[in-house]
Amino acid sequence: MTTHQAGSADDLAIGERKLLNLDGTKVLLFHLDSGFHAVQAGCPHMLLPMKSGKLLDDGKTLQCPIHRAQFDIATGEVNKWAHFPPGIQMLNVIRGEKCLQTYAVTQDGGELSIEV
Repeated sequence: MTTHQAGSADDLAIGERKLLNLDGTKVLLFHLDSGFHAVQAGCPHMLLPMKSGKLLDDGKTLQCPIHRAQFDIATGEVNKWAHFPPGIQMLNVIRGEKCLQTYAVTQDGGELSIEV
């Protein structure tokens, strides 16, 4: 694991997200009421971009914008696997359920670091 500088905590308001490329690893950094969270930028279902993924009302669940898989943003655990459009369940036999990769975010003196 390598620690990467991710900028100032003040640069990301609560509710915002930022796409980072940390030595070839694409990471989404979120600033939520619960703190800073970093996750892989591609959905583990088909590796499609999660940048425009919806944060559900509970503020803890990130939903894939394509197939609507839902993940706990803090742990990466699957809350609901891909279920859209109808028929996608056939592909799910091949593309089994996978957690979203999460990365540790630390804050020191207002600066953020992510361990990848």
